[in-house]
Amino acid sequence: MPLRRFRVMISHACFILKKAGQSLQKTYKQVSNQHDSAILECVPNFSEGRRPEVIAAIADAIRGVEGAKLLHIDSGASANRTVMTFAGLPEAVTEAAFRAIATAARLIDMRQHTGIHPRMGATDVCPLVPVRGISMQQAVHYARQLGERVGQELGIPVYLYEAAATRPERKNLAYIRAGEYEGFRQKIYLPEWAPDFGPQAFQPGPGQTVIGARDFLIAYNINLDTADESIAREIAAEVRESGRVVVQQGKKQRIPGRLKAVKAIGWYVPEFGRAQVSTNITHIPTTPVHQVYETVKELAAKRGVRVTGSELVGLAPLKVFTDAGAFYLPNPHAGEEELVKEAIRQLGLDDLAPFDPNQKILEYCLK
Repeated sequence: MPLRRFRVMISHACFILKKAGQSLQKTYKQVSNQHDSAILECVPNFSEGRRPEVIAAIADAIRGVEGAKLLHIDSGASANRTVMTFAGLPEAVTEAAFRAIATAARLIDMRQHTGIHPRMGATDVCPLVPVRGISMQQAVHYARQLGERVGQELGIPVYLYEAAATRPERKNLAYIRAGEYEGFRQKIYLPEWAPDFGPQAFQPGPGQTVIGARDFLIAYNINLDTADESIAREIAAEVRESGRVVVQQGKKQRIPGRLKAVKAIGWYVPEFGRAQVSTNITHIPTTPVHQVYETVKELAAKRGVRVTGSELVGLAPLKVFTDAGAFYLPNPHAGEEELVKEAIRQLGLDDLAPFDPNQKILEYCLK
């Protein structure tokens, strides 16, 4: 082979290898960037709202994981419950969730727990929420991975719910939690109540926990100017999708509620000295926050009760506020800041405490 031709072939081969290397590097960078941009949110609810040192210890367990950012802590003494919100890379978030659950199991004894909120364990429920660059199916994978680890390493019975549920009936948290902590003393031994992970045995100290993957859920309470809990319960029954059961001519009949994708209970909150209609909005596009507020306001007025404002537990996406602002301020030229301010004012979100959008809107917290 002539030397010149050989050199040309070598040069051409080197060019091809260089281009292949550049292409491979580009592909790796794209995959790496996609992974780095994946954001998973976790919103665990812990059965402790009265001991600051315990809440701080759980928060520190989350902060100790690089790649997970603690965004918000919301505690209530009457509910004796704390909701923490953190987000970050999926692996970091699931590691932080495990450490938080382990800390709660060590420091919270459910045998001593009292509070107005339904609960079944030290970590009552731990949902994973896909925020960006991650699918629901991937979130389900992480939820099941977390549940298996909690069951095996901590010996806590774990029930999977929502998108991660292994049985249709277990998609609903209320179904799993029926009977609460005390009820599990007997029901966990029934064949149909075998946990998805962990021992099929009642755990007196940490109790049981629910882990899953779901879309954004808004925990939202409407304040009434009455201490009468029965009024709040009546309104909750009319509002929630599941409605209420009535007896007519000796037969039980379920009357559906007015709002789809809404769960609700009524309770009296001693620390506020008033009753609340406490709701979970499970699908914001179906029923936005302002619709829930206006419906409760209407039903309260029929009972001679005034709504004084509302309370957002944890964080909510920016769209919740801009949609509410646009509803109350139908000005096509209104900007984001103006819409957020109008939503806060009209919904009375500062009724119980000052409301800082920088600490309550998810996108602002992630900046």
